[in-house]
Amino acid sequence: MADYGNLARVLQEQIEHWEGKSSSDSTGFVVQVGDSVATVYGFDRAVYGELVDFASGATGIVLNLEEEGVGCVLLSGESLVKEGEEVRGTGKVVSVPGSAALLGRVVNPLGEPVDGRGPIAADEYLPVESPAAPVIDRGTVDEPLQTGALSVDAMIPIGRGQRELIIGDRQTGKTSLAIDTIINQKGKDVYCVYCAIGQKSSSVAAIISNLEKFGAMDYSFVVLASASDSAALQYLAPYAAVAMAEHFMKAGKDVLVVYDDLSKHAVAYRTISLLLRRPPGREAFPGDVFYLHSRLLERSAKLSDSRGGGSITALPIVETQAGDISSYIPTNVISITDGQIFLDSELFNSGFRPAVDVGLSVSRVGGAAQSRAIRRISGRLRLDLSQYREMAAFAQFGSDLDKATQDKLAQGVRLMEVLKQPQYKPYAMEEQTVILFAAVNGYLMDVAVEAVGDFARGLLNYTGVHNRELLDDIARTGVVTPEQEGELRKALDSYKQVKR
Repeated sequence: MADYGNLARVLQEQIEHWEGKSSSDSTGFVVQVGDSVATVYGFDRAVYGELVDFASGATGIVLNLEEEGVGCVLLSGESLVKEGEEVRGTGKVVSVPGSAALLGRVVNPLGEPVDGRGPIAADEYLPVESPAAPVIDRGTVDEPLQTGALSVDAMIPIGRGQRELIIGDRQTGKTSLAIDTIINQKGKDVYCVYCAIGQKSSSVAAIISNLEKFGAMDYSFVVLASASDSAALQYLAPYAAVAMAEHFMKAGKDVLVVYDDLSKHAVAYRTISLLLRRPPGREAFPGDVFYLHSRLLERSAKLSDSRGGGSITALPIVETQAGDISSYIPTNVISITDGQIFLDSELFNSGFRPAVDVGLSVSRVGGAAQSRAIRRISGRLRLDLSQYREMAAFAQFGSDLDKATQDKLAQGVRLMEVLKQPQYKPYAMEEQTVILFAAVNGYLMDVAVEAVGDFARGLLNYTGVHNRELLDDIARTGVVTPEQEGELRKALDSYKQVKR
């Protein structure tokens, strides 16, 4: 028998009901409580993930099924729970509301509003844990999800229904890239969910303020489990977020979900597991920590047309320590996702932002979904940057360089410069096409390096006024024809004449 604190009460219960079941299959009593975990004796028919009600008004969720009791994690009212009080099973699993009324709101992982703007009317309730869409119900990822970041959309493209990890050290712009992606979905018929796990409430408030400033809350909502919330709520948050997103996906809509971040989610789950006395493994994480994130991210999908054609695109964020992407949680999530965007602290500190390390970043799906215009123009970009990095490292050891090498270095410096982009300034697809066309075809070679940014911004303003019809055609069709390339060359020549 387990070592329960209230041993006398347990023995009395066993003696009284020696020949049969305990007093009720769906009730029990608390024998031990502390650190948001309650051990409950009884509950012969408890279900994993079941909601339970405590006599004091607290609620909990069953996470451990043992021979003579269950381990419950408390979701609310921890300070009210006392040893010996009755606990009753509800027969329900944790469910959250699904509704268009969520848009513009801030909710906790139980779907309850925390923004002080009244209740949310639910069209349906969805279980936070549900199986991922089977392969037979999935379609191909063939439609781009534009982030607005030139370096990402050109070289590490993301498709709707993909899972792309954003990974890097603390303070390297991971959240900024995700928020820019949300802002860039304005007018693109994509709903967005920002799931904050273990973040400071003040930081999340600043993010919500920026989303409101750029009109992004009209098609977005926030699921918040702050650092001051219990480990149980932090554990539930991403599952609640994806369950709410599934309401829109099943209606044929495209949804973007940002999990910020899964490192803190894993730590919250480790805390719960250790309190429930599950055996620890590597770095004290439980053995099923891989399953923790795989069952979450597998729910991101592109449904087939026969299933409505909706999609959930996941952008999980993971924090590394000193750039070590080979540690436990980063390698787990890298193997679950369809690629990663690695943000480098040295690039960030040198002023290259977004600090995307092209060498360590990859998209295993998005190339098939990338717009044909950008794919055609940016085909040489990654190769040119790789050659530039190698030549730049080699050039440090000698000053006597031939003309071809000097030209490659000059082109590489300007390519790096044109990929710099301020926060909250995402580029539309047709704007990216214009900038990339100018950069790849050598139109920046006679522009001073420090003036490249101004040149690119001026070019966008010029073409927006004088070549509006061309940009609209590229935006509508997603391709650049040879005739349109000729028009782009004429526009660039005219702009350079004006600049002179």
